Amino acid sequence: MGKKYIILLFLGLLLGLLAPAQSLETLKARKEKTKKEIEYTTFLLNKTGENSKASLNKLSLLNEQIELRNNLITDYNSQLNLLQKSISDNEFMIMQLSEDLTKIKANYANMIKQAYRNRGDYNQLYFLLSSENFNQAYKRLFYIRQMARYREKQSEEIEAIRAVLQTKTVELNSKVEERQETLNQQMSETSKLNVEKQKQSNYYKELKNKEKDLKKHLAQQQKIEDNLQREIERIIADEARKSRKTPKAPAEKKAASSSVQKNKGHFPWPTTTGVITDRFGEHPHPVMKNIIIKNNGIDITTDPGEKARSISSGVVSRIFAIPGGNIAVIVRHGELISVYSNLSEVYVKQGDNVNAKQDIGLIYSDPTDDNRTVLKFQLWNESVKMNPEEWISR
Repeated sequence: MGKKYIILLFLGLLLGLLAPAQSLETLKARKEKTKKEIEYTTFLLNKTGENSKASLNKLSLLNEQIELRNNLITDYNSQLNLLQKSISDNEFMIMQLSEDLTKIKANYANMIKQAYRNRGDYNQLYFLLSSENFNQAYKRLFYIRQMARYREKQSEEIEAIRAVLQTKTVELNSKVEERQETLNQQMSETSKLNVEKQKQSNYYKELKNKEKDLKKHLAQQQKIEDNLQREIERIIADEARKSRKTPKAPAEKKAASSSVQKNKGHFPWPTTTGVITDRFGEHPHPVMKNIIIKNNGIDITTDPGEKARSISSGVVSRIFAIPGGNIAVIVRHGELISVYSNLSEVYVKQGDNVNAKQDIGLIYSDPTDDNRTVLKFQLWNESVKMNPEEWISR
C-alpha cells in the first residue's frame, strides 16, 4: 500500500458516488418544480371556493393536481431508492475501510514491536559494523532507511484512511437522516393524495347527477369549438397557399426548418402562470366516459386578468372572432404558426411584428363558471397540427 492506494481509494469513491449524486440533484430540481405547480393548482382551486358546487373546471384542476401529486410521489420513490443505494455504498465503503485500517494498524503494531526489540542507535550501529564487507554494510544501511520510510508511510496511510472513514461515516449519517425525511414527506404527500382522490370522487358523483345538463352544455361548447376550428383551419390553409406561392430557396427553407427544430422544447409558455387542464389529442370526457373529446391544442387554466403572450418573434397574421368563442389571434413565426383563442381583448393588430413574450391579449374569464380563465393554444407547422407541450417549456 502507499500513495497509489490512497489515490485509487478516492477515485473509487468519486466514481461510485458521482452518478447517484447527480441523479439526486436532478430529482430534487424536478420535485421542486412539481411542488410549485401543485401550489399554483391549489391556489386556483381555492379561488373557485371550497364550499361552492362541483364544476368541470374544478374537476379538471383537481385531476391535474392528482396527476402532479402522483408524479411527485413517484419522484420521492426514486429518491428513496437512490438514497438507499447511496447508503449501501457508504456502508460497504466503511466496512472496507475499517478492514483495511485494522490490517494496516496490525502490521504497523508488529513493526513497532519489532523496532522496539531492536531499538536504539547502538543496535543499528552494531548491525552496520557487524557487516562482513562494504557491500553488505551498504545494503543494511539501505534496509534501515527503507524500514524508516515504510513506517512513516504506514502511519500516513492510517491517518488518511481514518480521515476518509470519518468523512464517510458523517455522510452515511446524513443520508440516513435524509432518507427518513424523504420518507416522511412521501407519506405526507400520499395522505394529501388520498384526500384529493376522495374529493375527486365526490365531484365526479355530483357532476354525474347533472349529466343531462352537462351534455347540453357540451353540445353548445362543441358547436362553438367546431366553428372556431373550421375558421382556424381555413386561415391556416390560406396561409399555406400563400407560402407556396412565394417559395423559398432550398437552402433558405432548410435553414428555417432547422431553426424550428432547434427551438423545439425551448419556446416560452404562452402565459406567465397556468396549468394544462386539457391536453392535445383525443381523450375521454372527465365525467361522461363514453364521450371522446378532441383537442387540436392545449387548454391552459390560469388567473383572471392573465394575458396571452407570443411564444416567439413573428408577425400577427389574423385576428378574428367567433360568436360565443371570443377572439382569436394567429401569429406566424416562419414555418411555425401559433394560435391564441378565448381572448376578451387584443393588444395587437394584423400585420404587427411581435417579440417573444410580448402580450397579445387578455384571456377571457367566465363569470358563470367560477371565473374560469382558459387560454386555448394551438401550434402548427404550416398545415400540420403539433402537440404544443412538446415545444414549450417553463
